Amino acid sequence: MNVGKYVVSAAVIKALAIRIPTSAAKIRRIEVCIGELQRIRTDTFEFALREIMPAKEPRLADTVLELKVEPAQFRCRPCSHLFTLSDTVGPQGQDETEAIHFIPELAHAFLECPECESPDFELLQGRGVSIAAIEGDTG
Repeated sequence: MNVGKYVVSAAVIKALAIRIPTSAAKIRRIEVCIGELQRIRTDTFEFALREIMPAKEPRLADTVLELKVEPAQFRCRPCSHLFTLSDTVGPQGQDETEAIHFIPELAHAFLECPECESPDFELLQGRGVSIAAIEGDTG
């Protein structure tokens, strides 16, 4: 387990503490969305979250975690074609993949539109980590 997973997990727990209403006695379910470009394995991320959750926030001790990977989606600026990472030829190799993970804007150097081959596209989704839903009981 690398330190990065724990740092991201701690940030999610901190964000949850802010978003959970003070009237909530118990949190039943949390849905966390992980962007594909983050390259976070859900099993190791869930382990890190569960290690931190009960100690930081007792209302989260028995919470069901749903971790969903949000596929990266791009829109080509010249031709408006929508495409995903799997529609492209790249990234090629570990170095390119890691570069995109740390600086998603570098995708323009390694990817191109599968329709017109332009490297001019925008990232529509699939970046970052967000809290998609929180369900709880008031007490």
